[in-house]
Amino acid sequence: MVEIPVSSVDRIIRRGGEGRVSKSAIRALQKELEEYGVSIAKLAWEFAKYAGKKTLEKKDIELALKKVKVEK
Repeated sequence: MVEIPVSSVDRIIRRGGEGRVSKSAIRALQKELEEYGVSIAKLAWEFAKYAGKKTLEKKDIELALKKVKVEK
């Protein structure tokens, strides 16, 4: 399931350097970004539910990002 458009991933890659970018490189980063995003969202939902909230908020995402960064 692809959610992030190829054109957006292509722009992200091009910000990191100059030159040509293959479709396979774009697809590889696209897959990783989506998997990373879903894992952050799942963790953020766990924090929100633990706090008794029904709405995911910015601070839940920030907390999930901090936890992931610490574990790496």
